[in-house]
Amino acid sequence: MTVGPEVAALHGIAEFRTGLRTWLDANDLSPGSDHSLDAQVTQLLRVRRALFDADWMRYGWPGEIGGLGGPAALRAVLGEEVATRDLAEPGIWSMIEVLAPTMISYAPPALAAEMVPLLLSGREQWCQGFSEPGSGSDLASLSTKAIPRDGHWVISGQKVWTSLAQYAARCVLLTRTGPGHDGITAFFLDMDSPGITVRPLRTMHGVDEFAEVFFDDVVVPGDRLLGAPGDGWRIAMDLLPHERSTCFWHRIAYLFTRLENVLAQGDPSAEDDRDLGAAFLALHTVRCRSLGTQRRLAAGAKLGPETSVDKVLLAGAEQQLFDLARDLLPGAVELDDGPWRTEFLYSRAATIYGGTAEIQRNIIARRLLDLGKE
Repeated sequence: MTVGPEVAALHGIAEFRTGLRTWLDANDLSPGSDHSLDAQVTQLLRVRRALFDADWMRYGWPGEIGGLGGPAALRAVLGEEVATRDLAEPGIWSMIEVLAPTMISYAPPALAAEMVPLLLSGREQWCQGFSEPGSGSDLASLSTKAIPRDGHWVISGQKVWTSLAQYAARCVLLTRTGPGHDGITAFFLDMDSPGITVRPLRTMHGVDEFAEVFFDDVVVPGDRLLGAPGDGWRIAMDLLPHERSTCFWHRIAYLFTRLENVLAQGDPSAEDDRDLGAAFLALHTVRCRSLGTQRRLAAGAKLGPETSVDKVLLAGAEQQLFDLARDLLPGAVELDDGPWRTEFLYSRAATIYGGTAEIQRNIIARRLLDLGKE
């Protein structure tokens, strides 16, 4: 009896997961006791390097950039296993799912073939220069300028909330080269270029994960354009849905492990059952939604504004989970300076980073429900 391609693909994914789990069981990649950001980034690069050298990191990526092919779902499985085993922080792990597809789609092929393996293999960390002071969720209002000069481009301006900029060797950067949406242009630049200054930002959860980045007449070669001049808006619209697909799948898997930890460490009473059930239901709902997004991605569908629904659901589920942790683990948030406090504080930003909840709801109303601008 023959099976259809979808069944065959699922069989291949199951085999991949089994083989990966066997390998991870035999190769200890667990982090140490140091939970500082420096240690997290070091651990991230260590895990990527080990998985790349063993070929696991290469599955799901095209051969043109050193990948071994197969569906993108293989990358989702890999990230899920990394997240559930707590081998690397899922947020910084998942940045690869935003930056690598952008390079593959828009960089000159030779540049993508040279650079993407450096990211996959953990030899480099990259960052994404989108948000600016006063234009965080409103990318169309960005003002960092790129001016052509003698075959190069000269960039001046400022970015903010740039994750891991202080560790990054490269940056995918949006700039203004003309008016309107058609005046936004993307570049791939080296972070050690003269004229770049990085200043880490301390957040309320005590981690310098974000940074502001200043560009003072930074010269970028003409062959570092991503796409053509004016393609920046289209690149951003392609990139952001990826941020809400495989990346979210990884995050959801991690949050389920945190729910299990709440149950293991807490002592819920019968009165807490409703809150426990609500937290589980919220996570299960966003996981089902994310699975649908993964299937659309696997089928080659173009992801668009519907991923704003994923973002709203995930932000709500994350905050609900850590509210539950605060209630069931007395003092773990308010009195202890440990992981629960850090994660609770970080969850407060879930409705802000990656596009605020208000912006996402406006997108849903206007572009999915056709409710108009008001």
